Amino acid sequence: MQGVSSGAMTGLRTAVLLGCLASLPAFAQDWAKQDLEKSPRHQEWVDVKRGARTLKVFVVHPEAKGKRPAVVVIHENMGLTDWVRDLADQVAAAGYIAVAPDLLSGTAPGGGKTSDFASTDAAREAIYKLDKDAVTADLDAVADLAKKLPSSNGKIAVAGFCWGGGQSFRFATTRPDLAAAFVFYGPAPEDVAKIRAPVYGFYAGNDSRIGATIPATQERMQKAGKTYEPVTYEGAAHGFMRAGQAPDATPENKKARDEAWKRWTALLGKL
Repeated sequence: MQGVSSGAMTGLRTAVLLGCLASLPAFAQDWAKQDLEKSPRHQEWVDVKRGARTLKVFVVHPEAKGKRPAVVVIHENMGLTDWVRDLADQVAAAGYIAVAPDLLSGTAPGGGKTSDFASTDAAREAIYKLDKDAVTADLDAVADLAKKLPSSNGKIAVAGFCWGGGQSFRFATTRPDLAAAFVFYGPAPEDVAKIRAPVYGFYAGNDSRIGATIPATQERMQKAGKTYEPVTYEGAAHGFMRAGQAPDATPENKKARDEAWKRWTALLGKL
């Protein structure tokens, strides 16, 4: 970030991590699990090989005619929780193939995935040990899968939340064939020169640490000639897409979640 010291950047990363914790406990998502169990859509786990690594990927197919675009859904820093899988199911309900990788695959006890961690703390600790280039390589393998699915029309977009929001923005700098990147309350990368896809930001009004980065991101993206359209939902807190869907959602988070969903699906409709 222009004009930001390495010490300040470290502080920002710490603040982002703390912000992602704002709506815990993330593993206690019975409401999301119940939604998944009621879904009429075809859900499946797919193994994606990358060298000696095996990624567990949750795929949900829409009930739609013809070939459809695919959306790579990148989870929060707690891993591929029930809520993220439920969100993937909602993306499929909107008419798109949802492809949600568990980027913690192989890191849990016994070489397991997110659901094999004993707690959200353990999952978070593991996720911040992931190598950023390895994460990008994982996402590349998942995007390749998404393009080659028999029901895919070859168009792929990426969407991420919190930690995953930052990863979705970063992935746009390395994946030239993305149709769009949707960044939900995640930080931007320093270098945006190689971005080709339009980037759409979804931010919380009560999230000063991420909100404070938006003007610099706008400046860098504009200078580089890139499309970047951020929207801030006033009154909402960091993590509002999850918190706004929970049974105990505040009115502000629920409103932001509903408005963001409407915007997101409208943008997906233009792919």
